[in-house]
Amino acid sequence: MPAQTLWLVPPPLRLSDAPAPAWGHVARLTDDTGLLGFARTAIASREHGYRVQDAARGLLVASREPRPATQVVALAERYLACLVHAQDLDGAFHARLGYDRRWLDEPSTGEPWGHAMWGLGSAAARSTVPWISRAASEAFRLGAHLRSPSPRAMAFAGLGAAEVLRADPRAAAAADLLADAATVVGLPGGDPGWAWPEPELTYANPALAEVVVAAGDLLGDECLLTEGLRMLAWLCRVQDRDGHLSPVPANGLRPADDLCPPNDPGPAEAGRGVTGRGATAEDHPAPGVQRPAEVAATADACATAAAVTGDDRWDAALFQAVAWFLGDNDAGAVMYDPLTGGGYDALTVDGPDRHQGAEAALALLSTLQHARTLAARRPGVTGRALRRPAPLGPGRSRVTGPFGAPT
Repeated sequence: MPAQTLWLVPPPLRLSDAPAPAWGHVARLTDDTGLLGFARTAIASREHGYRVQDAARGLLVASREPRPATQVVALAERYLACLVHAQDLDGAFHARLGYDRRWLDEPSTGEPWGHAMWGLGSAAARSTVPWISRAASEAFRLGAHLRSPSPRAMAFAGLGAAEVLRADPRAAAAADLLADAATVVGLPGGDPGWAWPEPELTYANPALAEVVVAAGDLLGDECLLTEGLRMLAWLCRVQDRDGHLSPVPANGLRPADDLCPPNDPGPAEAGRGVTGRGATAEDHPAPGVQRPAEVAATADACATAAAVTGDDRWDAALFQAVAWFLGDNDAGAVMYDPLTGGGYDALTVDGPDRHQGAEAALALLSTLQHARTLAARRPGVTGRALRRPAPLGPGRSRVTGPFGAPT
């Protein structure tokens, strides 16, 4: 009798498989100046100094803790102090600080300004520590009158403004900043096969969709909300590979030149690829280097969409982001170190890049916060139960379905 091969099928992932958010590795990268951006394996790399965007993200994630431990409060204080030091009298921000505590650039309204405004707005609105909230509010107000030509800088700043506006609907400066952010980001063109406002997908793509969703919701613009949800739903399909998350790689994605005929099905019927209106899952491009920050951004945007619409179908894409760190990804590799609690810097074609810098550590923490919230809302649910097509429309009405199509 011929020998038989026994195939072991792993059980479906559950939300309970996700570890609790742990701050030990972020604390390892933090000193009395700020958050060191890079690491050699798990050890901080001092020669690269500090990035304002890391301090901003650290403050943001710390501010999301509903009951922060003493360690988390101390970290938030340090990151906030770094941001206040980085801000000039007009509200702009430096980007990089050397380990010798010398600024390496001039203040600007580039992406570091956007990241800083996002972190400050989150701390102003969410921090349970009064002196952190007050100081963050002052710094946010100082920078809220500025604008940037960069869509990503404006998206980040707009998300900070959205946090402030949720806490105080009368915050006029935040409302103006959020509205301007949505305008700079823009809306998709007329091609249903490329439901995106830019000619290619680069980085931080979910944040662009999220700020449009937030603007539509908080400013009472139903059309803007619908378009933002359409952008995010399309992006979720682009990033879906056979049921798991395959985020846009570092080298980006762009549509093929040879689009399908005009009468080809639109994105509600088409597959998940990005090569044209008739693309299928098999057309998804080969994976490149994937950054944990893209995964965390996807989780953020889907959590916002679920909160705004009340549609729990967004939980499927959110769970995909959680599962990416647990090994449900293109390489089948766990993307964090269980001994240090740090996230790995990137997923490459050869497997994880096992350096554990600040960006990856905070991406892991942020995503695990969403996992904790989702588990509390839907206890015992497995990934298999959540894996259904991502929602494609606003989810507020039973009259219209995906992209306004009749249900």
